[in-house]
This record gives sequence, structure tokens and C-alpha cells, in this order.
Amino acid sequence: MNPGVARAAARARQALKRMARPAGDFDASRYFRGAGDLGFYNVGTRAMRELASSIHAEHRDVWTVDDALVLAETLIADRHLEVKSVGIEVLARCRREFRPALLATWRRWLARNHSANWATTDAMCGALIGPLIVAHPELAPRLRVWSRDRNLWVRRASIVGLIPLARKGESLDLVYEIAKRLHADREDLIQKAVGWALREAGKTDPARLERYLRVNGAAIPRTTLRYAIERFPEAKRRNLLLATRKSQGSTLKAQVSRLKFSRLKSQSSRIKKTDED
Repeated sequence: MNPGVARAAARARQALKRMARPAGDFDASRYFRGAGDLGFYNVGTRAMRELASSIHAEHRDVWTVDDALVLAETLIADRHLEVKSVGIEVLARCRREFRPALLATWRRWLARNHSANWATTDAMCGALIGPLIVAHPELAPRLRVWSRDRNLWVRRASIVGLIPLARKGESLDLVYEIAKRLHADREDLIQKAVGWALREAGKTDPARLERYLRVNGAAIPRTTLRYAIERFPEAKRRNLLLATRKSQGSTLKAQVSRLKFSRLKSQSSRIKKTDED
């Protein structure tokens, strides 16, 4: 490791410790259910970004993107949310130098639970993964594999990482494909992420989003659906909620009917066999 990178990482940690504040009436941990030993310095976003900006400004003439990557890799392994964020913010300021090979590195961070909370995962998607895929859209299909990953954060990144493209009206086929694959996921953080991505895709093509919701409503979790329709007028939101609820009821009736038919067919076969005997 470049000695300058190690010193910068140590100084970043020290600076955040000095700025640390008591939680007071605001307990950040309430927003991070199941985040294990995640720590908080209760440093505001503005202060954290100013620290990242100062680190980048001090080293931008001598550091390469690889140096910034090492800094980020060092800091993202820290248990404190703000330390992780500083590493991501510094690396994000080198986005013009991002290269396709970095995608595998960022997946490794996710899979090893260095981003084991929604805020760090989404920061990686918005500041690192998304910009890389916008610059290299040929990388986007790789997120199909991510959507089948055992790790929650890799799966969340598979759809949140596509949001920057979705906002530009690009790769919408892939967005809807991965969304559909994730509808069966029982994790609340996945259902919310899918709804968020669908909502962003709908901003550029609301008619397509509405068609998708009406056709697939029976399979879409209600949490996902409510996120996805947030930008529609109130009357259309109510209509879609009702229409998809009816679809769910129809699907249940169809399943019951198929079960009854199967049982009747089985009974008929047994009777026929008895008569033959």
C-alpha cells in the first residue's frame, strides 16, 4: 500500500472520531435493522462529504484511481457507517478513471458484507456501480447474475445499480427482467429496491410501467407495488392497487380450482381402477 494512502485512511478515521456526536434524540441504528455491529459517529452528510473532498483535493495530483481504490477498500471494511461513506466518496471523485475491471472488485465488497446495510450499498450503486455502467453499458447484463446471488446486498445492487441507466431511459428491458426475477424475493429491502427501480424506469416511460404492473400485478409484492406507483396521479394509484388486488384474488381462485380439479381427477382414476378390478 502507498504509505500516503495508509496515512490518509488513518487521518480520516481520526477526523471522524473527533467530529463524533452523541445520538441524542435521533438514533440512526433504528433505520438499519439487522445491520449487525454497524457503528455510527452521528456525523452529518455535509461534514462527511467535506472530509472526503479535502482528502481528494490533497492527493488528486499524485494519486491514481488505484490509490483511491485502496483507500476505499481500507475504509469500507470499518464498522462505522461514516468511515465507509468517506471511502466511497473519495473514490467517486475519480469516476473519470473508472474501468470495467472495477465491477468485480465492488461485487466482492458487497459479497463480503463490507456494505452490510442499505445506505452503504445504495451509496456504492449511486456513486460507483451506476456511473461505471453508464460509461460502459455493456457491463449492465452482468447484473443478471447478481440478481441470483445468495447475498442480500449483491441482489439489492443488481437492481439499484441499474437506476442511473433507468433514469436515462436506457436498458429498460434489463431493468424489468431483473425486477421480475426479484419479485419472489421475500426480503423487505429487495422489495423496496425493486419498487424504487420500477418507479425510476416509469419516469421515462410511464405507459410501459403501467402495462407491466397490470400484467404482473399478481406476482408483485404490495411493498414493491406501492413504491413503483408513487409518481402516478392519486386516482391511477388507487386504480392500480385495486386492479392488482383483483388479479391476486383471481390467481388464488384459479389455484384453488386447479387443486379441486386435480383432486377430482385423482378420485375418478381411483374409482375407475376399482371398477376395472
